Amino acid sequence: MRKVKILIGTLILLLSFTGIAFVSEKNKGESVKLEEPQEVIYYESEQFGGPEIVYVKPVRGVLFSHKKHVGELGFPCESCHNSLFEMQALKSQENPDFKMEALYQGKYCGACHNGQAAFASNTKCATCHIGVKGLKEYMRKLASKEKK
Repeated sequence: MRKVKILIGTLILLLSFTGIAFVSEKNKGESVKLEEPQEVIYYESEQFGGPEIVYVKPVRGVLFSHKKHVGELGFPCESCHNSLFEMQALKSQENPDFKMEALYQGKYCGACHNGQAAFASNTKCATCHIGVKGLKEYMRKLASKEKK
């Protein structure tokens, strides 16, 4: 089970720039519009908590944890998809407004991270921003877990 979770997380990091989408098992039969290539990885978010996503644009090393939001906090996929984020890994980082200013205006993560529903996006920076050094450490840990 743990190896499956690690594999999914690694696939996101290695293949996320190729138009891969992630959908839950319950949406498996529904059509999903994707850019080429049309490659879809299915996972059961209730079981796996979903993969971690590491954004590298506009800055390197911003971590989003599906496990925290879906697995621990119990938010359904529809809380964010498709109203705040498309159901395609890292698609939002291609948007010109995917910057902190947009979050401060209530877009993307800022829809909840406004200081009322969740901690404000202009506080606790290191919770999400792991930086280049943190990204290297994260990748090292993933690689060592894969070997086990």
